[in-house]
Amino acid sequence: MTEAGTGTGHPGPAPLDEYPVHQVPLSVRHVATSDRNAYDRCYLNAHDRTGEVFLVTGLGVYPNLGVVDAYATVARGSRQQTLRCSDALGEDRSLQRVGPYRIEVVEPLRRVRVVCDGEAHGLAFDLTFTGSHPATEEPAHVLRQGGRVILDAQRFAQVGTWSGTLRVAGEDFLVADDRWVGTRDRSWGIRPVGEPEPAGRAAAEPDPAFGFWWTYVPLRFEDHMVVVIAQEDGDGNRSLSEAVRVWEGPTGPRAEQLGWPEFEIRYRPGTRQPVGATLLLGRRGREVGLEVETLGHVALNCGPGYGGDPDWGHGQWRGRNWVESVTVDLDDPAVAGRMAFGVVDHVARATLDGEEGWGMFEHGTFGRHFPSGFADWSSVAPAGAP
Repeated sequence: MTEAGTGTGHPGPAPLDEYPVHQVPLSVRHVATSDRNAYDRCYLNAHDRTGEVFLVTGLGVYPNLGVVDAYATVARGSRQQTLRCSDALGEDRSLQRVGPYRIEVVEPLRRVRVVCDGEAHGLAFDLTFTGSHPATEEPAHVLRQGGRVILDAQRFAQVGTWSGTLRVAGEDFLVADDRWVGTRDRSWGIRPVGEPEPAGRAAAEPDPAFGFWWTYVPLRFEDHMVVVIAQEDGDGNRSLSEAVRVWEGPTGPRAEQLGWPEFEIRYRPGTRQPVGATLLLGRRGREVGLEVETLGHVALNCGPGYGGDPDWGHGQWRGRNWVESVTVDLDDPAVAGRMAFGVVDHVARATLDGEEGWGMFEHGTFGRHFPSGFADWSSVAPAGAP
């Protein structure tokens, strides 16, 4: 007899097929595309508003690769510690777990519990995220390279507070809603995952004018959330743009569009690492300045497995029951050099109309970006900046 789910014989339905959640005439064990890069992932972060302790974590499934994985990274000073785990994707998608890591949806779009029983690997936590304001759906994100769609994704974002326990390298941190805040998102669709694909013509004929500039800023204020997103090429041509304020109205969630956001990012001299930024939001005649100060940060390509991480990437097959822990020193020149070509998440303190807010300033810029004064891959902020 053939075991269900092995890819041979007649696998039968999956547990979620019992629910009215279907989007296409397929069992939910299958996605609507045969693209190997299909993914469904969540991201969460938590911090105590000082930037001294910053947790970034997430779990993803890759249906056409048959893989599920998760990571948790804590940055304290220059030390960045990561636990990561991977396994074969199971039958029941409602069970978001891999190795010592699991996510429980306590109340959809409101409360999520994240647990990591990784004490043996130096990192453990039992934390609950509570949304402070309604989640917001972001614009569809589509990116082509050489004519091929390499990213076609949908995402929602939310800001909130955290409670529970966090233990890092034997040290305990009490996490309470009155102090700890953070952001989360869930995205799904297509993006490069798994083992690297052959670069082909792109490697043989690289674009000398290539440039990538990305900024993502979800922020929690007392009575509303602000989300700002922008992606530009080397000439400053914008392919994705969003600025919105979201709050709970008397009859449900309300959203206010804040026009075309403009950015003035201040970089640490000799780097492309932001120390602060001014964002101009709003429509003509009603513009307001959003001021951002960056505090502690997590380099997403130095352990968490995002683009450019040389040791592990999301969706890669590492065998069953794989668990690994790694620690990097962000002051190590080799690590710092890698950070320059990846996206970095910063704890962000913000002020808008005199009100203080907290959240994330995610930023990455590689190659040229003329609006920032970066003419090529080697360009950095000049001495005397910001």
